[in-house]
Amino acid sequence: MEKQPCVYVLASKQRGTLYIGVTSDLVKRVYEHKQDFVDGFTKSYAVHQLVWFEMHDSMESAITREKQLKKWNRAWKLELIEETNSEWRDLYKDIV
Repeated sequence: MEKQPCVYVLASKQRGTLYIGVTSDLVKRVYEHKQDFVDGFTKSYAVHQLVWFEMHDSMESAITREKQLKKWNRAWKLELIEETNSEWRDLYKDIV
């Protein structure tokens, strides 16, 4: 997968703690989360499973979408994930 703006959601487990982020290199960024390379929320709460992502044409649109999703209530976020990933599989294996 080549570099492309993307919004993504990580989870600690099915219906667990969620993290929403944006990146231009999804494979690299999720790898960094999985390896706990950076101190912060995902390391502290073991949020390592890629459960949803959405590609964008520009970083500006990806950032706008990220901000939108962060304002959503939890139920909406869970529904978004379960629309395409009802089993909460770790999608990282699909993108490497």
